[in-house]
Amino acid sequence: MAQNEELFAQVWETYGPGLYRFCLLQMKNPADAEDVLQDVLFKRLYHAPRFKSPEHERNWLFQVAINLCRDEWRRHRRSELPLETAAGVSIPPAELSLLEQVADLPEKQRTALHLYYYEGYSVQEIARLLGVTVPTVKMRLKRGREALRKEWVET
Repeated sequence: MAQNEELFAQVWETYGPGLYRFCLLQMKNPADAEDVLQDVLFKRLYHAPRFKSPEHERNWLFQVAINLCRDEWRRHRRSELPLETAAGVSIPPAELSLLEQVADLPEKQRTALHLYYYEGYSVQEIARLLGVTVPTVKMRLKRGREALRKEWVET
């Protein structure tokens, strides 16, 4: 039991905040994001393969988060609450505004933008995570940036 607690603490400290931000952006609701994150961490503790490196572990965790968020959206149309209602998340106002605009993008664009800009994944890594081609990721990033640019010009 103590070993699981240590592993949980290590995984949470290393990946928790980034995974939570990702889940929150995808689910658009703090409670749903926490539920998905809990499922991701459960899978990490009890069903994860052996990892070759921390990068392999990180990729696996985000792949699980991507899949679980998609599954939840397919199962239920989730209620959307403003991102600022997220308890315990300290996001500067300027960044919160940007996150809200990103959250309004279509799922494929917001996922690519978040993984690229917030989590630091390369285009090639995103393509592997999402099971798409590099040109597809580049197009999603381009369209997402264009949509954000258009939104900024209009405001």
